Amino acid sequence: MAIAAQLITSFIATGAFGIIFNAPTHSLIKCGLIGMGGWIIYFVINAHYQDSVLATFAASFFIGVVSHVMAKIYRTPVIIFSVAGIIPLVPGGLAFDAMRNFVENDYNSALNLAAKAFMLSGSIAFGLVFSEVINQVLRKVAFQQGK
Repeated sequence: MAIAAQLITSFIATGAFGIIFNAPTHSLIKCGLIGMGGWIIYFVINAHYQDSVLATFAASFFIGVVSHVMAKIYRTPVIIFSVAGIIPLVPGGLAFDAMRNFVENDYNSALNLAAKAFMLSGSIAFGLVFSEVINQVLRKVAFQQGK
């Protein structure tokens, strides 16, 4: 039951951000599915390994790879799918809690939360960059074999 709720809410959140991001209407369902897939990967890995940084990296890598595939199939910019897809992974609540603890002079908790938010943000960036590198390598190999 928990996974079904996670599926539904992540799909709605990603699709709603696609609307805010002004994504084309024909791509909103696809954006929602990409975000939902990334969130479920995060949810399962985090539940199994208790490592949110690894889970975020794996989910953002998945989102990057699928975004490239969908962009190629539907002839749409990659950014439409990747930006909407990573929205459920962004550690906004964690960053807010870090800032709140700084304001309340609880510096130990604030630094712990800020470091975790920074690591999660970095793992999102690394996952997207790594998927781009894989895409470029595969494209180059395909081009070399096509010659």
